[in-house]
Amino acid sequence: MKRNNTAMNILAGGLCALLATAAHAVPTVRIDGSSTVFPVTEAVAEDFQKSKRGAVRVTVGISGTGGGFKKFCRGEIDISNASRPILEQEMAACKAAGIEYLELPVAFDALTVVVNPKNTFIKQITVAELKRIWAPEAQGKVMKWRDVNPAWPDQALKLYGPGADSGTFDYFTEAVVGKAKSSRGDFTASEDDNVLVQGVSSDLGGLGYFGFAYYAENTKKLRAVPVVNPKGLPVAPSMEAVLSGAYAPLARPIFIYVNAKELGRPEVREFVDYYLKNAAKLTREVKYVPLPDSAYKQALENVAKGKKGTVFGGHAEVGVTIEELLRREAKQ
Repeated sequence: MKRNNTAMNILAGGLCALLATAAHAVPTVRIDGSSTVFPVTEAVAEDFQKSKRGAVRVTVGISGTGGGFKKFCRGEIDISNASRPILEQEMAACKAAGIEYLELPVAFDALTVVVNPKNTFIKQITVAELKRIWAPEAQGKVMKWRDVNPAWPDQALKLYGPGADSGTFDYFTEAVVGKAKSSRGDFTASEDDNVLVQGVSSDLGGLGYFGFAYYAENTKKLRAVPVVNPKGLPVAPSMEAVLSGAYAPLARPIFIYVNAKELGRPEVREFVDYYLKNAAKLTREVKYVPLPDSAYKQALENVAKGKKGTVFGGHAEVGVTIEELLRREAKQ
C-alpha cells in the first residue's frame, strides 16, 4: 500500500510539473504601467484572449506610468501603459539598455477633479484654486476649504491623489502647479485609483483627481467638479467637452509604448494590431474618448513601418489637442 501511495505521489508530481510546463509554454504578452490606461488595455486583453481561445496569455499590471517605464526600459515587459508621454530620463534609460520603442496614442482622457457627493457648496473650481490647494507651499497651511476660497466653509480639506510614479500626477502638477511632480506631500497617495475613489467617497471634506473612467464607474459615490477653462467657462468633464477642446487644460492623450524588438514576436504583434483595430469601441465602453478612425489607421501604418521614437519633447506636455496630436503622428 505504501509503495502504491509513493507511485501515485510520483505520478501526481509529474503531472503537476507537466501542467506547469505547458502553462509556462503559452506565449505571453507582458504589460504594466498606468492605472489610467489600465481599463482600456484590460478590456482589449480580455477580448483578445477570448479570440485566441487560450493560445495567448496577456498580463496587465498597475505600477503607474513611471513604474511601468522603469520595467519597460529594463526589458521586463513588452508594452508600457502611459498616461503621459515618455520623459527624457526614461528615454535615456531605454537608450542605455538598447531598447527602442513605438509610441502609440490610444485615446484621450478627461482628468477629473472629484469631491464627495454630499459637498454642495463647490459649484466649480479654477486652476488658480487648484494650485492654491496642491502647490508645495500649501502643505500644512491650506488645511480647510475656506483657506482656498473665503466663500467656502470652515471644514477640513482632505486630499487624495495619484502617487509620484503616476503619469496622472505628472500631468496634473504640470497643468495646475506649472511644474511636473511639484506638489504638497501631505495627501493620501496611491497608484490604485480605486483607493482614491474610496477615500473621497467616504470623506465629506475629500477632494481628489484621477482618470475619467474611474469617475464614470462611480458617479453615485462621487461628484465631478467643473473646471474653469482658459476662456473663463466652467466645463464638466465629458466626451463632448474633450472633443471640442473646451475641457482644458485637463484633457490629455493616453498611450501604449511597445518594445520594437518584442514586436517581432507574433503574439505581441497580433495583440498590438488587435488593440488598434478595436480601441475605438473598447475606449467608449470604459468611458474614455476614442481618437478619430484616421488616428488608429495611422498608428497601424506606423506599426507596419516600424516607426520608432516619440513625437513629444520628453516632458509632461500640457494642452495638446486631438488635432495637434494627429498632425504630429502623421509627420513622425
